[in-house]
Amino acid sequence: MPLFRIGQKLEHIKEISFKLEREIQQLTEQNLRTLLHLDFIKSEFALNGFRIDTLAFDRDSKSFVIIEYKRDKTFSVIDQGYAYLSLMLNNKADFILEFNESQNESLKRTDVDWTQSRVLFISPMFTTYQREAINFKDLPIELWEVKKFDNNTISYEQVQKATAKESIKTISRTDKTVEAVSKEVKVFTEQDHLQKIDFETRELYEQVKDRVLNLDDNVTVQPKKQTIGFKVDNNIFCDIVLQGKGLKVFLNLKSNELQDQKNIARDVSNVGHWGNGSYEIKLSDLEDIDYVLSLLKQSLRKNKNGK
Repeated sequence: MPLFRIGQKLEHIKEISFKLEREIQQLTEQNLRTLLHLDFIKSEFALNGFRIDTLAFDRDSKSFVIIEYKRDKTFSVIDQGYAYLSLMLNNKADFILEFNESQNESLKRTDVDWTQSRVLFISPMFTTYQREAINFKDLPIELWEVKKFDNNTISYEQVQKATAKESIKTISRTDKTVEAVSKEVKVFTEQDHLQKIDFETRELYEQVKDRVLNLDDNVTVQPKKQTIGFKVDNNIFCDIVLQGKGLKVFLNLKSNELQDQKNIARDVSNVGHWGNGSYEIKLSDLEDIDYVLSLLKQSLRKNKNGK
């Protein structure tokens, strides 16, 4: 979609090309926490004949993330993505060592959730074939398009999957690498959460979900192992945990940032919990949903555009 600068007349903001792949890499690595909420571990991490452009760590999911940068359009995202994941899963000790040396911490193998490992490809453009290739509901691979403009701005946008119904496991019978990785890496879907609850809780979740999605045109859903997150501008502003009876909604706000006149949100900043942020709301029906949405809007505004 073209961008325009507002003036007496709209002025087209032109997209400009990256001269080198390295330019994309340096820009991403220097702003990894801001852009993708990841910790930078290592640039050009070499192991067993492979060279990983950027090795990162996701503290929310306690998992490693491999990032590759591409300017050409001929590579296979499936083949390369699973090759990197296979490298990681077969050399866990090397990745742990690199983390510990980089972060000056003592991370153990059991501290890492290897099932949440994933690969990100970042490129100025992906082909129709590459976009179609990620259309599996349980693929641990993400595509991100990066654009640079002549007004000194840049954008990172994840390529969204179409309505994916097929599992990557359908092709694993003919690809041993995919088969081996799929036994250990698990991409969670909404269905994984919904199948564990009763009909009433499912109905409650679907109604709450619809209202949350309507808060902003840019809200997207991100299922994880323990939660279903809702994102805006790549920031999770709330998480929902589905329980046997009802929901727990977590707001990604720090203590004292929430204006809650009815005091229905509990400060759980000093209590272990799955979701992001300091506030928890329990929902068993839609009686107070309008008020709950007013609290969610506070979190959305705070997290939109990283503000």
